Amino acid sequence: MTVDPRDGRRRQTHLAETSDAELGRLGGLWPDATRWLVGLGRAGRAEVLDAVAASLEASRAELVATAEAETGLARGRLDGELTRAILQFRMFGDVLRDGGYLEAAIDHAGPTPLGPAPDVRRMLVPIGPVAVFGASNFPFAFSVAGGDTASALAAGCPVVVKAHPSHPLTSHASAVAIESAVSRLGGPPGVLMLVYGQEAGLALVRLPAIRAVALTGSLAAASAVQTAIAEREDPIPFYGELSSVNPVVILPGAAMARGDQIAEGLFASFTGSGGQLCTKPGLVFVPAGHAGDGLVAVLRERVASASGVVLLNERIRDSFLDGRARLEAAGARVTASPDVAEEPGFTVAPTLLELDLPEVSDEIFDECFGPVTVIVRYADVTDLDRVLASVPPSLTGSIHLDSDDDPGTVRRLVDQLVERSGRLVFNGYPTGVRVSWAQHHGGPWPSTNSLHTSVGATAIRRFLRPLAWQDAPEWLLPEELRDGCTAVPRRVDGRLELAQP
Repeated sequence: MTVDPRDGRRRQTHLAETSDAELGRLGGLWPDATRWLVGLGRAGRAEVLDAVAASLEASRAELVATAEAETGLARGRLDGELTRAILQFRMFGDVLRDGGYLEAAIDHAGPTPLGPAPDVRRMLVPIGPVAVFGASNFPFAFSVAGGDTASALAAGCPVVVKAHPSHPLTSHASAVAIESAVSRLGGPPGVLMLVYGQEAGLALVRLPAIRAVALTGSLAAASAVQTAIAEREDPIPFYGELSSVNPVVILPGAAMARGDQIAEGLFASFTGSGGQLCTKPGLVFVPAGHAGDGLVAVLRERVASASGVVLLNERIRDSFLDGRARLEAAGARVTASPDVAEEPGFTVAPTLLELDLPEVSDEIFDECFGPVTVIVRYADVTDLDRVLASVPPSLTGSIHLDSDDDPGTVRRLVDQLVERSGRLVFNGYPTGVRVSWAQHHGGPWPSTNSLHTSVGATAIRRFLRPLAWQDAPEWLLPEELRDGCTAVPRRVDGRLELAQP
């Protein structure tokens, strides 16, 4: 079943929930798929990723049209997201060709202060088959064709994606595009597979052959996955990016210098994609007084004149309405929200909530997924220290500052946000996560693992494990660990040796 959130229309699909028998059959394909991926080497896997990117590009029209009917997201938004997904596959091709991700190191045998030492060589190797849970709000970039899939395939790991029920046909079409690219290069079945249904997803996590799980989603989904992992005989890593309120602090100098501009940026950031982004600014601290009044007035006007927003599915719509009601019950006042006609789909009104700093309680810090943000007015910037210390850890923390703002104050606020964020944003907005080598998209809990990210080049690190070879015959060593190899950067006897072209 698939549902068009724009009008609530339900359609049957040709897809069925994955049975235990089918899951067992899929598991039998992983050994050949693993051998093929590993045997390709870095250059071969880079070719596969480039082919996948080309196949997704060739399927663009079908993929975007299918996703539009299943998510209600705008065609332009989906088109841009698909471009992002394609760029992720190409970027991981570059990561493979660079080879630095291997962390190759060689310590030759020889005398040491502790006596003779053996020859030891170390690098990262694939962890094994990976389970990926597709996200509702990103039908491409965090789903079947997302960064989790791209980075796992780059690492040399087969991927099984649990398709999100909000976009099963988009998931299927994405898998077909990827599988066709693999097949054209001679790949066996099992390099990428889909499963459908909640029970099948949890059964997948319990399979002994699965060696890691990645999920971008809700705390409830993460709890179910963690429970399934606990039922295994052996633990496996779980990489989850979950809820986040992403606090934004607007300092007085910035509010005075460019309040109208900041208001426009905030509106676009918390309403874009229906506010259904894990990096949406959900909590904004604005100074009391003239400068802050002007900023908030512009923001109220923009929200009041906005159109209704289509949310991804009925559950998210209902959760949004409940979350907004809870924020109001906690003392936040609705100061702007357009009148939206009742429609058959899952349309809601963007909402601006406000309260003063002394009224803040822990309930205000709950994430409300959708087009809503809470403005907190503060009289003295020093009062933010106590409140920021209570804000839950988030993917991001943002500060808008100006040359008139006190550097000591800025430093103190930054120190607070460093403790509670995975990415600091200055004079900008947390939405719009760049795909790049330096990017980090994670944070302290409720990210389940803050060491490695789901966006950027280091995403590959989640699906690798270190392996050391001691006194191994050279013919058994990977090429990157053999003497004389100059294809990748390596640390040899403690000294960094750069790759040679």
